Amino acid sequence: MNCHACGTQLAPTARFCHKCGAQLRGDQATGWRAGLPWALAGVAVGALIAVVGLRFTGRTPAAAGAESRMPPQAGGPAMGRPPDISRMTPEERATRLFNRVMTLHAAGKTYSAEFFLPMALQAYGMLPTLDVDARYHMGVLYLTGGDGAGALAQADSIGRVAATHLFGFVLRAQASELRHDTKGARQAYRDFLKNETAERARGLPEYTDHAQNLDSFHQRALDATGGSAKPGT
Repeated sequence: MNCHACGTQLAPTARFCHKCGAQLRGDQATGWRAGLPWALAGVAVGALIAVVGLRFTGRTPAAAGAESRMPPQAGGPAMGRPPDISRMTPEERATRLFNRVMTLHAAGKTYSAEFFLPMALQAYGMLPTLDVDARYHMGVLYLTGGDGAGALAQADSIGRVAATHLFGFVLRAQASELRHDTKGARQAYRDFLKNETAERARGLPEYTDHAQNLDSFHQRALDATGGSAKPGT
């Protein structure tokens, strides 16, 4: 399939042209999901800090504070030349968009975060393979969008390839809470605490990258279970 605007070859499932930003014919999105070019997704990305993991609260990044609460509008004030995302690898595009959604969400700019969220999910969906870290990022994006079922599906996928990986328990607990499944959330918190010591001793890179988030989740798990789960029990 080729872009009707610039002729770039696209994946059959693409909703936007990754080069010129055109929305593809037949993809009739509405509201905040439509009307703005894909190319604007890169505006001011270079100013964003690398926000990773489950950050729904925290200090507002200085770069995000300079943006308006609305997504960038065509014909608006010049904001500099956006990076050419067509030159990025698929992994780089997905990570950039994930960081952008998380930064906007942490800054309380819900409308802008919602605008970029489906783009980020699509970018991850186009990766040739998804490792545990990528599935965790997808799960966090689903949680940000209020989609507990989507986050739970990523937790299940993580569990199938790494049954005791902490990211699976993190996603499962919060997805269960979003779905008002108190029993499921409590079990996920207990499983996290039971496996946390052994898992973190493995020194996996993703655990190091998300250490602050895991520490915070550890306290949430203790509060939710009364500290009843013990390693190996």
